[in-house]
Amino acid sequence: MTVRELKYCPGTLAEGYPTYSPSCLKKVFGGKKVSHVLPYERPDGAGDVIGDGEGLGDVTQQFIENRKRISISGVQEKLSLLLDKNKLRLTDLGEPGTYLLKPIPRDVKMVDQVPANEHLTMQIAYQVYGLNTAENALVFFKDGTPAYLTKRFDTKKGSGKWGLEDFATLAGKTSDNAGPNFKYDYSYEELGLLIQSYVPAWRVEIEKYFSLVIFNYLISNGDAHLKNFSLLESSRGDYFLSPAYDLLNTRLHVDDADFALTKGLFKDDFKSESCQKYGNPSKQDFIEFARRIGVVDGRVEKLLHPFLVRQSFVESLVSRSFLKEAAKRAYLVMFNTKRNHLNR
Repeated sequence: MTVRELKYCPGTLAEGYPTYSPSCLKKVFGGKKVSHVLPYERPDGAGDVIGDGEGLGDVTQQFIENRKRISISGVQEKLSLLLDKNKLRLTDLGEPGTYLLKPIPRDVKMVDQVPANEHLTMQIAYQVYGLNTAENALVFFKDGTPAYLTKRFDTKKGSGKWGLEDFATLAGKTSDNAGPNFKYDYSYEELGLLIQSYVPAWRVEIEKYFSLVIFNYLISNGDAHLKNFSLLESSRGDYFLSPAYDLLNTRLHVDDADFALTKGLFKDDFKSESCQKYGNPSKQDFIEFARRIGVVDGRVEKLLHPFLVRQSFVESLVSRSFLKEAAKRAYLVMFNTKRNHLNR
């Protein structure tokens, strides 16, 4: 396979760009002219790096060593990159990375569609619904295999890092004290109450959180667990909700539930009449959820509205995305089904 001729920016999905658009270059790469093709072959030519790398080629060994060093949690492989002049490359030992690279993972349906899925979902979150998201783009290995690239938001200009605390840590949950499902055994209501406890300007941040929870439901992201929400240190030393990350339609790849957290929206067993009747959360459930986490009553309908109405730009972005045609159709069917649930 070779890198095909592009018709859309692999960053913003804007039409008419055979590589990154100026807008993407500015946001993701600080204005530097960066190629959408990485200077690497895909490790071992098949993407499956097995064992400790003994006997494998130099490039594969580089990827293995990089993966060993990275400290980002999660089961999907992540690699650390930096921008060296105007070229992306793997970090060496002791070098701080400024980008994370997520190649195609393993062991899910439509596995080759995962990078394009995450990229599309992050673009919809930002461009359609105005959510604060980590800067991101697609990149391609020399053989044309896609990978998802995201810019780290916890690195300071120059050197050092901003404080970053995920909500598993804030909730005091670890595998040692809460078992292997520690990042799932919670509710979104309880997570919202943690924001009230740890964020001075929580009334501002709770609205962002509310919108993000609705979006995850609407887009069928069934893996929005405690470690996929974080607080980020500001230049003033206080904390706010970090840019959203790890957003994708998980139902394209696994048969999961509406919510990642086992308790769902509420810390008790509340369900609206609509949810009791049809088995799916609706607008009334999210109105109650907003009330419980402290969203001001007069703001709830305004925050909900964009998620209830048809957004034609979603369809445009899906059509321009790097998903295959069958995946595009499935993505839109799932999206429209969830919107219908919300409107009951």
